[in-house]
Amino acid sequence: MSHRCILITGAGSGIGAGIASELASAGHHLVITDVNRDAADAVAGDIRSAGGSAEALVLDVTSDDSVAAAMASVSRPIDVLVNNAGLQHVAPLEEFPMAKWDFLVQVMLVGVARLTRAVLPGMRERGFGRIVNIGSIHSLVASPYKSAYVAAKHGLLGLSKVVALETADTDITINTICPTYVKTPLVDTQIADQARTRGIPESQVVSEVMLKPMPKGVFIGFDELAGITAFLMSPVARNITGHTIDVDGGWTVQ
Repeated sequence: MSHRCILITGAGSGIGAGIASELASAGHHLVITDVNRDAADAVAGDIRSAGGSAEALVLDVTSDDSVAAAMASVSRPIDVLVNNAGLQHVAPLEEFPMAKWDFLVQVMLVGVARLTRAVLPGMRERGFGRIVNIGSIHSLVASPYKSAYVAAKHGLLGLSKVVALETADTDITINTICPTYVKTPLVDTQIADQARTRGIPESQVVSEVMLKPMPKGVFIGFDELAGITAFLMSPVARNITGHTIDVDGGWTVQ
């Protein structure tokens, strides 16, 4: 597979940083974007220190101006977009601040549309593009206290199907990877939030809420997500588009 230029949103930590490091080790050029400039710089610096190729950009996926500025300043054309930026808020709907509810949807659904819209013209012009959305098990099922997150991640699947049809006339694909829990700072925060909301110990949140629904019973690794992304980027995946790739340890087959 040719080496590609890959832009990842929310890559200053967690899943985005993990995928970026794995793909950089395969020789790809990574564009590390995050709302936190220091975090993006740190990940890009680590990649370069390890012998890889990377640059860092500030990017707020909720802002048209920020997206336009990033597209104008990136050093090379974007071959692959990984829509990863995300956040979580855990609360019953009647206690969920609507401004926070809207913000989650803006980041994880509207922001995906905004970035995808920005990269598509260049991909069409070059006749190649891969868009990989980082969805969630919550693109497929629901959990209590996560109404905004579940709504945004469910919407991501519909958006992906529409874009797949709109790009079917060229070598552009869009797919959504739907993992269960990946051990990241975001999940660590969720563990504490869920323990407080449910009134149970954090260890019980991990064993009973997060891992119990998965027959395999283990957290998902960055290497798994990066490997699937690499496959979706490859020529042999050119006819896989508009689909979900469930990485759920058997959760949804039950």
